[in-house]
Amino acid sequence: MTIKQTAGHDALGEFAPEVARLNDDVLFGEVWNREGFSPKLRSIVTVSALIGKGITDSSLKHHLAFARTNGVSQAEMAELLAHISFYAGWPNAWAAFRMAKEVYAEDGADEAQSHGGFFGLGQTNDAFAPYFIGQSYLKPLTGLDGYLPIHTVTFEPGCRNNWHVHHATAGGGQVLICVEGEGWYQEEGKPAQVLKPGDIVEIPANVKHWHGAKKNSWFSHLAFGFPGEDCSNEWLEPVTDEVYNAL
Repeated sequence: MTIKQTAGHDALGEFAPEVARLNDDVLFGEVWNREGFSPKLRSIVTVSALIGKGITDSSLKHHLAFARTNGVSQAEMAELLAHISFYAGWPNAWAAFRMAKEVYAEDGADEAQSHGGFFGLGQTNDAFAPYFIGQSYLKPLTGLDGYLPIHTVTFEPGCRNNWHVHHATAGGGQVLICVEGEGWYQEEGKPAQVLKPGDIVEIPANVKHWHGAKKNSWFSHLAFGFPGEDCSNEWLEPVTDEVYNAL
């Protein structure tokens, strides 16, 4: 995602065009687009710096809204401000809390839209809803007819898919790359394993398994299937509440 900004030109274009250029073209056009930090992390750093300096005016409100756009969830923002309060001062954080409540409530902001990791949430996963307990979301990242279709799958807290098998007579199987939150993965006959951002799961073809979110956490992963021969998916029984709640 490329960060673009026109606020400087809109506000100062005629009065101070060089300052407008520095704001829009250098700060946002170059610094915000440097590699090494994600836009989400840059937003967290910026919000922290502004509050630390006691700046709780319209510029902070802009960066709170920008942070929401860049994927900082309401829960993450609340935790960030709580942490900052012990370093930047309670009054500064309290003022920021009031502003953040407005930002995350306005424009019908939906908590779900802040999830999905870097790639975003996508649409409700209606086509596969019969094979999930709870609400999931799907976002295609490559063409469905391409050599390697890749999707982001996002699970609301407590959501999981049914036991299933990716069949193939040769090749096949699936890879999950975890990008947000915490979840579970389990193969039949093995203990469930916790999944966190950065974890990678290689699922061999013809292995019965399931995956989904923890009870109190959103969870997102990339999913792509290895090419193979005679590939097909077989959806099986749900993961019961008894099994899931015992994890």
